Amino acid sequence: MLAYARDRRRFLLFGRPRRVDPETHRRRAERLLESLLTLGPTFIKLGQLLSTRPDVLPPAYIDTLASLQDDVPPAPWPGAKRVLEDELGPIDERFAEFDTEPISGASLGQVYRARLDPETERGRAESRRAETNADVGRDVAVKVRRPEIEALVRADLRVIKWSLPILLYFVDDARSFSLENLAEEFSKTIREEMDYEREAEMLAEIRSNFAGDDRFLIPDVIESHSGPRVLTMEYIEGTKINDLAELERKGIDRTAVAENLERAYLQMIMDDGVFHADPHPGNLAVTDDGRIVFYDFGMSGRVDPFVQEKIIEFYVAVANQDIDAILDALIEIGTLSPDADRGVMAEVMEIAIQDARGEDVEQYRVNQIVGQIEDSIYVFPFRLPKNLALVLRVATVVEGVCVTLDENFDFISTATDYLTEQGYREESIRQYLDETGRQLRRSGESLTRLAPKAERALDRLDRDDLLVRIGVEDKENVFDRLAKRLVYGMLLTMSLFSMGVLYALEAPRGSVVAAVFSVFVAIQLYRSFRSPTSIGTQPQFTRQNLRQRRGEE
Repeated sequence: MLAYARDRRRFLLFGRPRRVDPETHRRRAERLLESLLTLGPTFIKLGQLLSTRPDVLPPAYIDTLASLQDDVPPAPWPGAKRVLEDELGPIDERFAEFDTEPISGASLGQVYRARLDPETERGRAESRRAETNADVGRDVAVKVRRPEIEALVRADLRVIKWSLPILLYFVDDARSFSLENLAEEFSKTIREEMDYEREAEMLAEIRSNFAGDDRFLIPDVIESHSGPRVLTMEYIEGTKINDLAELERKGIDRTAVAENLERAYLQMIMDDGVFHADPHPGNLAVTDDGRIVFYDFGMSGRVDPFVQEKIIEFYVAVANQDIDAILDALIEIGTLSPDADRGVMAEVMEIAIQDARGEDVEQYRVNQIVGQIEDSIYVFPFRLPKNLALVLRVATVVEGVCVTLDENFDFISTATDYLTEQGYREESIRQYLDETGRQLRRSGESLTRLAPKAERALDRLDRDDLLVRIGVEDKENVFDRLAKRLVYGMLLTMSLFSMGVLYALEAPRGSVVAAVFSVFVAIQLYRSFRSPTSIGTQPQFTRQNLRQRRGEE
């Protein structure tokens, strides 16, 4: 934090901002990563959340923390067994078999493979016989919350809450707002992720949204063997989605898998409003017949209808390469400040799209566009709605998985096809035509009123009866700063003159006081000239700057 404060003011309280090279940012990010890993489960989760917040951290930190996974040693079996039996009762009575070696581990819980007692599940299997077969639900994955994790998380959240005022002291107002929101969001998110009943509800809802779609498989919840700290689901075996050699050996069409994966997330975000928010390769698999399996719904989110509508508008604008519509969507959703210079931001968007497209006009990818937007969000004092930050991150991770499956995969092309199939682009064109018609009608009405008003104004001008009022708008407080500089300049002149007179009169104490006052006024005058200007007054974004920055990172 001290280093960050010195970046903003070389001498902490005053001075010019420091220029920090990308290598320094990377070293700091790696130290932060090591600290988070040392501090344990809660802070690992905090690091994962920070990796979705470009409004809080610079790009180098985002890139480093994006690699942070729940790779922690599993809790000893006796502790996990105690949690499991407290929730469900004796293991031998509830399960026919139970493998005590976890098949996956995370910071908040770990997953075991087991087999349910056939007698326990007979009624359930018969009720679903027409849907699948009698053996469904026999092989299960049992997710168990880490023992004593609740007390540890509560203690860590208290530390974060107590530390927040100290952190806020070192950051500017925009970062302060983002950090306060982040702390509130993190506290809510980690408690939700520890609540396996909520995860079961989200899983069931997303599963119902894909019912009847044979391209995807989502495990069914075994409610009789689940509770707040234990979640039992169908065990669905599959090949890890980034195991390209195995997928190739099984003859699976990787391009089709990539397209289906993207379409699944487009449906979740744009149509359903509820989405699986942790799509890294460890949570995605592919069956032998090419169906995609989703695991681990602890991180899942909802998109409210307003944000959903703006996300659709943003995707349609990107598909249509409509810069003004992209900016409008970002402003309405609250990401871009309405006071930002649209000319500057339009230039940033145009350069981002041109750089992302490459030489082929139609070949550009959404992660490069989002990456440029994230960079500008950190440079400018912008704010991200929490669900939108998660959606942006999900979009980039999904795109990365798709490109791993097929290096020539075109995310935007598939998204454009989806938007067209669902009628979103036609609806956008219809709205545009309707709005254009309304504007033409208003323009016609204005023209009919223009001639009489112009005639009245000319008559008043002819009679010397025309009064013109001019209001000066000073959003940047130019006059205020100018007045301060004049006052500081006069005070400095007066204090220097006083110091000279007092010294000549052999009044050393008085001259020292005058000298101290002169130094203080000089510092204030210096600061008034060195205050950073806003993006609206001196836009400095050029194609060369953005390309150089991306190359350095």
